[in-house]
Parts: sequence; C-alpha cells; structure tokens
Amino acid sequence: MTDTERRAAGSRRGEVPISWFPVPEESELPEDLQGLFRKAREKLGFVPNVFRAYSFRPERLSAWFDHYRQLHEPTENLDAAEREMIAVAVSMANGCLYCLVAHGAALREALGDPILADRITLDYRRAGLDERRTAILDFAVKITREPLECSPEDIERLCGLGLAREEVWDVIEIASMYNFTNRMSLACGMIPNEEYHALAR
Repeated sequence: MTDTERRAAGSRRGEVPISWFPVPEESELPEDLQGLFRKAREKLGFVPNVFRAYSFRPERLSAWFDHYRQLHEPTENLDAAEREMIAVAVSMANGCLYCLVAHGAALREALGDPILADRITLDYRRAGLDERRTAILDFAVKITREPLECSPEDIERLCGLGLAREEVWDVIEIASMYNFTNRMSLACGMIPNEEYHALAR
C-alpha cells in the first residue's frame, strides 16, 4: 500500500488527520524534499508524518532537517542512543505524543534493547541508568521545565562525568530543539505514523 493509499484508508476509517494544517502532495514539493521523502521511504518503509506536516512550509522543513541531522551526529562521549534519550526525556516532560512515539522507536533501534528503550522513554529515572546518563537527562529536563535554574554548575557536572564542553553544548541544543519540535507538534496537532509502534521490537 502506498502512502497516499494509507492516508485515504485512514480517512475512510475516520482517523484524525496528521496535522491541523494543509499537507501538500509530495509531487508539489521542491525536488530536494522529494528526495528526502524517497530516502525516508527507502530506509523506514514510510515517510514520517513530521516531514509531511512540516512541508506546509517547505523552506522551513529543509532548515529544520539540516539542524536535526547535525544534532544527531554521534560524538565520542555522546552517542546516537544518548542523543535519542534526550529527545524522549524532553518529549515526556512536554507530553508530546508524536516525538515520544517516533523517538521511542529510534531509541529502540539505537540501543538494540527494546525493553530498556521503552523504560527510558516512559520514565528514565526508573530505567536503571548510570550516573552519567541520568545526569545528562536530568539536565535536559531542567532545561525544559526550569530553564531559569540552569547554572554553570550543571555544565561542570557533565564535564566532570566525561563530556567535552562541546558535547554539553550539544545536550543543551538537542534539549532546546526538542522543546521547539514538541511545541510545533502539539500546536499543529501532529499524529505519529502507526508504523513506528512496530519498529525495532
């Protein structure tokens, strides 16, 4: 079944639309975004609804995706799974359905441990993480809930646990980006693809 057929079938079942804003047809988009959609389909088997929803403003989708890709590039002391952990910890603090489902799936894939990934997504403080990972996620949630309480001590603590200053910056930037993305998802009524629920199980 093609993406268009899935959307049509969903409409017939009375499902909630993927966004409260108009969603352009893929053929109407610039070639670079059509290429992004093709790559997503090749890798995942579907196009993430966030791409479709954000394509309402195509130039903004391109800028957002470039930023997203840079922030998820792993480094020596902050790997791909830990970057996804930040995404789900922030998204749980904000109650963002789309990002919890999508990045919960990405975390399962990055960790290779679906049970641990689900526990981190739902409640990282009870998932049995070590001091370093817990501190990273605590700081990400602090940025989300109490940004005025952030201090130089937070940065020094993460440096003391092995992160380079550039990686602490990444923690801040990833947490900040997901606060933006969560709010966009919530304010636009974005619904995650059903396919995410079965990935990396």
